[in-house]
Amino acid sequence: MTDKKTIAVFFGGRSPEHDVSVVSGLQALQAIDGTKYNTFPVYITTEGAWYTGDALRERENYLPDRTMLASLTEVTLDVSANGPPKGRLVPKKKALFGGAKLIEFDVAIPAFHGPFGEDGNIQGLFESAKTPYTGMRTLASAVTMDKGLSKRLMQSLGIPTLPFAILRRADQGYSLPVEDIEAQLKDLKFPVCLKPCHLGSSIGVAKCKNAAEVSACLPAIFKYDSAAIVEPFVENLIEYNVAVAHMNGGVVTSALERPKNTEELLDFKQKYLSGGDNKTGQKNPGQASEGMLSLTREINPTLPEGREADIRNWADTFYSALDGTGAPRIDFIGNEKSGEIWMNEINPCPGSFGYFLWEAAKEPVLFTNLLTHLIEEALSHTRKMAIPADPVPMDARLHKRPT
Repeated sequence: MTDKKTIAVFFGGRSPEHDVSVVSGLQALQAIDGTKYNTFPVYITTEGAWYTGDALRERENYLPDRTMLASLTEVTLDVSANGPPKGRLVPKKKALFGGAKLIEFDVAIPAFHGPFGEDGNIQGLFESAKTPYTGMRTLASAVTMDKGLSKRLMQSLGIPTLPFAILRRADQGYSLPVEDIEAQLKDLKFPVCLKPCHLGSSIGVAKCKNAAEVSACLPAIFKYDSAAIVEPFVENLIEYNVAVAHMNGGVVTSALERPKNTEELLDFKQKYLSGGDNKTGQKNPGQASEGMLSLTREINPTLPEGREADIRNWADTFYSALDGTGAPRIDFIGNEKSGEIWMNEINPCPGSFGYFLWEAAKEPVLFTNLLTHLIEEALSHTRKMAIPADPVPMDARLHKRPT
């Protein structure tokens, strides 16, 4: 018998999607296979402080007030990278006798959505600290969280995507002059769809009929994001989502999802709070669980001939081009009447890890097993990427080494 590995689940963070991240993190904590792993939560507040403690396992304790935070252990990540690959948290308050005792773990599961967690920032920190972590790597996370960069990669791979323009926040103020917007959008026809370039969860999405409406809607985006992406508005909108991962020696895709829109665009509360049950998945291996927060969707819908194959092939192509890891969800949009379809955006860490898509796949992967796969992939990737303790080659050493 070997000792169980310890898994730290990180969630919260300085993102507009903080609250959704808490839901995903708690779901992961419940679903991880307790026969194989020990777990503990690491919660990052909206101001960026890191805490751990058993009280953070309970949904009813969010968001923690000052009294609760005082009862938790505030920590920071040890980035010294000493010793074998492992995560080490350092308590900020020293122990009564001697130095602070490190909190060690074998793998980090980042359950962040949006900036400072899903976009390569935390991934780069884990890389520096030589800490194994699940999900997409630093570069892939950064590229896929930038909708403009993602679209340029799609174009280079021959994957259909809508034309677009990027509007960047000015040095001062949260809006742009109408004449500047008109000049930058001269190649697009109105109406257009306006949304943040680096956020998800439908935050700040708007349909605009002219440049004046774009200008009026930009402050809501520029308050949280430094850039906005503008695309043609798609009539007769239909959406398809699919998750993708590297399993069993190859790239595999999940079940397809078709969100059911009752309005032209889903807003944030419709997407995450409709239905109200707020269930958080199942812990026991082999036990199926419900979809995320009762979002109305059709799983494995009937698609026009050839469309499903296109979606799966394009998802595989994009994921493979990034040397993909983790289980991102790739979203497509289309015009239901014309039959046109375009790759839209990528979610490096989808809400609830997209587990309901994997549970409904042709070869089902239950949530617990999905997390086990991600953990084992993280450990395998760390072993594969290992470098010597002294990374400077012999013929490049300019200084003598200590004996």
